[in-house]
Amino acid sequence: MRLLLLPLALFALPLLEIATFIYVGRHIGVGWTLLLVLVSAVSGALLLKHQGLDALKRIAAAARNGEDAGRELVHAAMIVVAGFLLILPGFLTDILGILLFLPPVRALAWKLVARRIVIVTTRTTRGPRPEGGARRNAQIIDLDADEFSTDRPKPQDGKADDEDFRRLP
Repeated sequence: MRLLLLPLALFALPLLEIATFIYVGRHIGVGWTLLLVLVSAVSGALLLKHQGLDALKRIAAAARNGEDAGRELVHAAMIVVAGFLLILPGFLTDILGILLFLPPVRALAWKLVARRIVIVTTRTTRGPRPEGGARRNAQIIDLDADEFSTDRPKPQDGKADDEDFRRLP
C-alpha cells in the first residue's frame, strides 16, 4: 500500500501546485505570485547555504568529540531537503520547506525517523592491538621497490637494521 502512495503523491503534487498557483494568482495577481516564487527560491538558496554550513560544522564537532553524529546527519539532510523544497517553484513545497527549516519540526521528524535508523559507530584508540600487542617506537618508512636494495641477507631473527637498506641514486 505504501508503494502505491509514493507515485500517487509524485503525480498529485504538481497538480496541487498548479491549482495553488492559480488560486494565489487570482487573489494577489500574477506579478506578485511570480515575485513570491522568486523570493522563496532565493531565500531557500541562502538558507541552504548558511544552515547547511552550520550543520556541517555541528557534524564535524560531533565527530571530533567522539559523539554520535547520526542526529546531526539527519538534521543536515532535512536542511538540504528544506532548501531544495524552497528552491522549487510552488507554494506547497515552500510551506514544507519552511517547516523543515524550523528546529522543533526537525526534532519531531528525528523522533519519528530515529526508531527506524540503525546507527553504527566506530572508534579508534591507542593501546594494545588484538593481533599482537602494542607497537612501540615503530618507525615506518614507505619505499617503492625501486627505491631500495639490500646487500646483505636478512638476519636470522628476521629483524632488519637501518644499515641493511640504503637509498638508491
